[in-house]
Amino acid sequence: MAATATKAVASASKASKPARTAGRGAAASPAFDKAQELEAYREMLLIRRFEEKAGQMYGMGLIGGFCHLYIGQEAVVVGMQKAVREGDKIITGYRDHGHMLATGMASRGVMAELTGRRGGYSHGKGGSMHMFSVEKGFYGGHGIVGAQVSLGTGLAFAGAYRQDGSVSLTYFGDGAANQGQVYESFNMAALWKLPVVYVIENNKYAMGTSVNRASAQTDFSRRGLSFNIPGEQVDGMDVRAVHAAGLKAIEHARSGKGPYILEMLTYRYRGHSMSDPAKYRTKDEVQKMRTEHDPIEQSRARLLNEHGLAEEELKKIDSDIREIINDAADFATHDPEPDPSELWTDILK
Repeated sequence: MAATATKAVASASKASKPARTAGRGAAASPAFDKAQELEAYREMLLIRRFEEKAGQMYGMGLIGGFCHLYIGQEAVVVGMQKAVREGDKIITGYRDHGHMLATGMASRGVMAELTGRRGGYSHGKGGSMHMFSVEKGFYGGHGIVGAQVSLGTGLAFAGAYRQDGSVSLTYFGDGAANQGQVYESFNMAALWKLPVVYVIENNKYAMGTSVNRASAQTDFSRRGLSFNIPGEQVDGMDVRAVHAAGLKAIEHARSGKGPYILEMLTYRYRGHSMSDPAKYRTKDEVQKMRTEHDPIEQSRARLLNEHGLAEEELKKIDSDIREIINDAADFATHDPEPDPSELWTDILK
């Protein structure tokens, strides 16, 4: 009886540990020059403002279904996207709006898809979780947890088969990392030395359960060790660190050495989806991350303090981006809904 009680106390203690601080103890990130920093700042801010507007529109009833926002995680996809080259493939789960924008998909088309309009990337049929752009190398947006990992591995297989030199960037979260199909994919990717980088966006809570309560091995960069897949943890709140790690991992995969795992230590400020009140964590925890680790504020501070930009220049960037997002929202609310005949297009027989 005493032993059982001791185990219960130990288990509760483990479950109540605070979330890891992103990048704690990590080496200093390589510097960006002014142009790189400015571009990264602008792209991260575009994602932030888009997601804020999407949240508003969801609250107004203009967006139906599920809506998973990327606020707080912007540095991950922006840093990685700066490391890819033409022809590389991108695939992710349902927290996907940031990935779309980072690949260069138009904010008008993405927002129109969220509102189910004709001008959306899936012609109003896919919504938040299912839109694609082969032209931009973006293969979705997938609603089934972990499903994109097998598909991303397949994209890598296709690249290897065609010998086109492409790499597949396959994004998934800490919750999806516990899915069985992930490890089947790891095994095949390692066996055939497929050119795939698995990017695990560890925002620490999956749907609402902390990694300490749901995962026996909380260092996700080690999840591929039994398949001889190398991995590393990265400060996912620092776009410079993400970019440097992305360059290394992509080169590893492209050179024929096989898959690589990058665990991005990141954090989402909002709930799992718009319907999640996120009562499983404290407001103080969220505020601490916003105050001390926000990727956009870090970049903004470097632009002001290291690169000599004036406050007015940054305000102008923010104003320009808000104009782009407001235009996208206006387009998405006035674009016609798809004709009912659209239901019968894009169907494979």
